[in-house]
Amino acid sequence: MPATIVLPRRIAEKLRQEAEKQGASPEELVIEAVLGNLDPPERAKEYIEAAEELLIQAEQELEKGDVRQAAEKLWGAAAPAIKAYASWRDGKRLTSHSELWMYKNKVKRELGEWVSDAWAQANTMHTCFYGGWCSEEYIRDALERVKKLVRKVKARIIED
Repeated sequence: MPATIVLPRRIAEKLRQEAEKQGASPEELVIEAVLGNLDPPERAKEYIEAAEELLIQAEQELEKGDVRQAAEKLWGAAAPAIKAYASWRDGKRLTSHSELWMYKNKVKRELGEWVSDAWAQANTMHTCFYGGWCSEEYIRDALERVKKLVRKVKARIIED
């Protein structure tokens, strides 16, 4: 269930600016700040739970008709799914977009070619957030692909 955190307006604006500068969502920055120092297995579980929560938020935003926020939440779900896998599989902490892109290839080799499609859709959602050009239908398609990514990564983490 999403929680609301109230920040002073200036801090919230700085968080938004920093997220934009890093090509991340504000949620992504907060998640990383909180989970970054956990031990890898615990961090993996927290990342995947965050990803699941962001999927729920994406669906809620879509139902409200806010396609831009739905798109950003989908990106926000895919990134921690890849981070969860890296933390679980290699004890690795991914901290940049380039590291996410590179590690996605390992996930693809181990889970299947479909991972590339899910990842590409998630990245399109990130772009869509800034451009605001995605249709609801396009976002619904991406939602299914990102859900599969989160579900399969969770299954792998839980099996261990």
